[in-house]
Amino acid sequence: MSTSPTYTKELELASLAVQRAALLTKRLLSAVDKGFLDKSDDTPVTVADFAAQASIIAAIHNTFPDDDIVGEEDATALRADPALLERVWDLATTTHLDDEDSEALLSMPHTRDELLNLIDLGAKGNCGRSGRVWTLDPVDGTATFITGQQYAVCLSLVVDGCQTIGVLGCPNLLPGVDRVTEDIVDREGYGLLLHAVAGQGAFIRPMGRSALLPAQPLAQVPQITETKDLQFVDTLASTSPNLDVHARAAAHLGATWPNTVDLWSAQMRYVSIAVQGGCNAFIKVPRNPSYRSKIWDHAGGMLIVEELGCTVTDLEGRPVDCGLGRTLADCYGMVVAPTSVHARVVDAVREARQTAVDG
Repeated sequence: MSTSPTYTKELELASLAVQRAALLTKRLLSAVDKGFLDKSDDTPVTVADFAAQASIIAAIHNTFPDDDIVGEEDATALRADPALLERVWDLATTTHLDDEDSEALLSMPHTRDELLNLIDLGAKGNCGRSGRVWTLDPVDGTATFITGQQYAVCLSLVVDGCQTIGVLGCPNLLPGVDRVTEDIVDREGYGLLLHAVAGQGAFIRPMGRSALLPAQPLAQVPQITETKDLQFVDTLASTSPNLDVHARAAAHLGATWPNTVDLWSAQMRYVSIAVQGGCNAFIKVPRNPSYRSKIWDHAGGMLIVEELGCTVTDLEGRPVDCGLGRTLADCYGMVVAPTSVHARVVDAVREARQTAVDG
């Protein structure tokens, strides 16, 4: 009798790779906080993005050389700036896990040319409806990363166009909070790591400098029956979503808007729902009709909340297709809510959009 794959090896490698990359980003933030780097300069974000992408791809490509990889960054800027390349090289090759056995499962670039080529592997990758593809966002939430607020290191495995593994490292996420905010951050520890495998639930563990620490199952998202109990996470500072429509949809549902949970990073919005940090839903109605999200902004996070009892669709209630390239090309906007009320949220968003059109 055939059984479904458990993806044990892939999950361990992905979790270790994300933990090491998270340490790398936290190390750079520490240098900024100590005054070694200028906070007004966006170079630290660039260094963190490139170094984390190189670190993660080195680990994945070494163990699964036939898998495709989709990453946000390409190495063009590094090839043109030797000084920037040196900073990325130093950070990527001097950040290690303290546990030798765990570090041995990973890999790292051996030359600067290899580092550049690894980064470009991600830039050339594409998600299709067949085969295995890893998607990664080395720093999701760059604007809040540089200010020491919430951000995520994101890695997912898509198999035949379907999310199979999601791993999100949240270096500034403080354990035990009942509300996730940008400013309540883990300054003493290394944050939290969330993971899910399709059909196996979602889990959380503290991150550290060594081997993976024990993981605990995340609680299911409560299946509410009253839409007034919806608590939307949003991002009021962004100009891309139509916040007027968001507010109208919440009003149709009798839900409070804006909620107190406001997060810049798209992946951190999934995290805030998963840890029940003061919200249980979000919507995104783009202002631009041609807008499509990048796959690395949602893959993995979507899987985690789906494993916990949420439904994730586009604005018309259609499932999200992860096999259409580097964007969610067939997905206009997003509705994420507990399955018990998801259809009613879709209806409210449709009505709010129509009201906006009718003026």
